[in-house]
Amino acid sequence: MGVVTFSASYGAAGAEIAPAVAERLGLPFHDRAIPAQVAGRLGVPVAEAEANDETVVRGLWRLVANLGTMPDPVGGVLPTSSLPDARAYREQTERVLAEIADGAGGVVLGRAAAIVLGERPDVLHVRLSGPRDRRLAAALGRSDRPAEEVRREMEANDRAREAYVRHFYRCEVSSPRHYHLVVDSTALPIDCVVDVVVTAARARGIGG
Repeated sequence: MGVVTFSASYGAAGAEIAPAVAERLGLPFHDRAIPAQVAGRLGVPVAEAEANDETVVRGLWRLVANLGTMPDPVGGVLPTSSLPDARAYREQTERVLAEIADGAGGVVLGRAAAIVLGERPDVLHVRLSGPRDRRLAAALGRSDRPAEEVRREMEANDRAREAYVRHFYRCEVSSPRHYHLVVDSTALPIDCVVDVVVTAARARGIGG
């Protein structure tokens, strides 16, 4: 059935577009089920797995804050108890993604899935983004929180996700080389973006 991966900047409507694409393609939407599976495999509470998940800003900041004290996975030597935990969460998440791709497929939001699943022919990789000011305006339109609070969250989210991918995968999450489609979802209606992604997915033989 294949997989559609989404990488979405804050305010780019990934949480709305990804499940809508899954519904149109008749594929499962894998979101909270991923940290739940990781938790089961590591024998930790789901809340702990969610706190180490690439899609959770609060926990991601905790993880990124530790990255500066971690050994570089390609050659550092300083020991720390944080590294095995962080690496274990990442490795188990990668295994879950591979099993999704090898099995019934689905739509995945976040988890650096475009990098993990790479050049598989049965996967479509999509990046949703847009200018910072338009992403902020879109986020404010979906929230009743103060503008300054949303702005700070957007900046934290962007920096943390970039740091996560740079640290673990040695690449830039926003680089277009990782994606088949890069869409400014702040410039188009959500339904239009869904149509574009669904058309591209079906062109690669993904979905029903």
